[in-house]
Amino acid sequence: MEAATINSPAATIGEMTPDDLSAFVKELILARESETRDPNMATFIAWGGDLDRIWPTTILATTAAASGMDVAVFFTFWGLFPLVREERRLTGTNWMTRALSLMNRGSAEHAGMSKLNMGGMGPMMMRKLADKNGVAAPEDLIEMAKDLDVKLWPCRMTMDMMGLKDTDLIDGLDKPAGAATALERMQRSAISLFI
Repeated sequence: MEAATINSPAATIGEMTPDDLSAFVKELILARESETRDPNMATFIAWGGDLDRIWPTTILATTAAASGMDVAVFFTFWGLFPLVREERRLTGTNWMTRALSLMNRGSAEHAGMSKLNMGGMGPMMMRKLADKNGVAAPEDLIEMAKDLDVKLWPCRMTMDMMGLKDTDLIDGLDKPAGAATALERMQRSAISLFI
């Protein structure tokens, strides 16, 4: 297989041989050294699905987009679950992926806290405090991000691994992308954050 290049990041990390992956990373490093980053471009990697990770990700993305920046958010691993439709209680294609979806309910509306979850009391208190202080809920910020043309990329590899179908996810998202696409964009972005 031919190694993916920066100009055509179609291959996913899982499809690359170790030599292809090494060549791809070296190409990214060389390109980074030879190119300037776009000061108007921000890329966020959302890997955590906890309420206290979704909130900063969506606040930063919408704030950057509202200020005129070109913004993309790549949702991977547990960070993908806030994009699951609220009414989809059970997702997955086999017993393992179904069990994971039961233990980790999808939708930003059902996100727990990474600390002090306290059987659901932590998220409830955080949401009440946010509402009292005029902070929009993450699910509302995701909708706002769509309106502001933020690129919302579900991770294709995570979707396949967790047995998630396109129909399990909320409407209005961009086409699922792979790690190579996220890396290529991060390489060009003035701001790249892993949240």
